[in-house]
Amino acid sequence: MKLPNREKAFMIHELDLVVLTHDIEGYDLKAGDVGAVVHCYDDNLGYEVEFVTAEGKTVAVLTLIASDIRPISQAEILHVREVSPVFA
Repeated sequence: MKLPNREKAFMIHELDLVVLTHDIEGYDLKAGDVGAVVHCYDDNLGYEVEFVTAEGKTVAVLTLIASDIRPISQAEILHVREVSPVFA
């Protein structure tokens, strides 16, 4: 069952891991990349999400809306890939 964006937004909290739902050009981020929510805006529809390398280097901190991300599921497995050296 797919939840509407407003309902989905209430399920996401600060420090939650989230999954990017689409590629973001200019940051070398791809759909499926995992980030951590570092701030939730009062309306629960906007989020600051940090994406980092395996070494903990920040690739990007972006302001995203509920449709840009989704909660990570317990049944999902993480996958790694290399990012451009510019972002590492």
